[in-house]
Amino acid sequence: MSETTASSALRTSIAAATGMGAVHLAVTDRARAAAFYRDVLGLEPTGDGPLLRLGAGGRELVVLHPDASRPASPGTTGLYHLAIVVPDRQHFARVVKRLTELRYPHSPTDHTMTKADYLWDPDGNGIEVYVETPEDGTMSISDDEIVARDASGQIRSGRDPIDLPQLFAGLGPDDDVFVPLPPGSKMGHVHLHVRDVEEAVRLYGDLLGFDVMGWSRRFGVSFLSAGGYHHHLGLNTWAGRGAAPPAPRSAGLRRFTIEVPATRDLDEAIRRLDRGGVALAEIPEGGVAFNDPSGNPVFVTTKESDL
Repeated sequence: MSETTASSALRTSIAAATGMGAVHLAVTDRARAAAFYRDVLGLEPTGDGPLLRLGAGGRELVVLHPDASRPASPGTTGLYHLAIVVPDRQHFARVVKRLTELRYPHSPTDHTMTKADYLWDPDGNGIEVYVETPEDGTMSISDDEIVARDASGQIRSGRDPIDLPQLFAGLGPDDDVFVPLPPGSKMGHVHLHVRDVEEAVRLYGDLLGFDVMGWSRRFGVSFLSAGGYHHHLGLNTWAGRGAAPPAPRSAGLRRFTIEVPATRDLDEAIRRLDRGGVALAEIPEGGVAFNDPSGNPVFVTTKESDL
């Protein structure tokens, strides 16, 4: 990509209503994966066929391809985690309580402006479930530090364990923690392992038009978004700078989806990618597919109607 193209693209942000669509993952065992995503994570089937299509409230969130022959490969590019955001603290508390009662390994973490829980599926695919809590404070990242402040202005780590008794106090005695994720749940962001953060930012930021919300070269991570959100995309080199793509038929990222709000926004994205020399392929869903410089597969399509 030329400096002229990048500079020109940088001046125009991607459409503010852009968001993330379904994430496609390869898994090794269909029945085991179906049980995990249904009974542990709380997704529901959204369609029939050879692929396992799962979501919440009729919105498709995860599509599983049961054709991998090995678990997710460490030390490679690909998925760090997909992140599903739920509508409120009560529904988040149900997820955390369910994982606790099932004794499934998980890591509830207080990011101040969000509350998050981290886990892995049986093949090692990373998952985050979170709820927005901006009333609790803020969190930002710069080249030297990650700064979190609570609502009173006090510095916090941004990575403290969640106060579980306080979280669970919002659940009543009749709360069923084994209910599926509620309508309104959606794919909040996707966090990727890349071989080089600056290279990835040139594509997703300078060219495609996501805004850089924070970038730490020291920590090897950048967060990008549309419309001022804290992040729709995370990019890191925590699998190693210069990491290679995973071996064929590994479990892991099959593709993720960027949803722009309208056909004119899709046309603009296609123009920008084409001007940047990105090899594009049309997709049946209406849109384009390409691989980022680290080999991560991406679909860009128009946003589905809110359900």
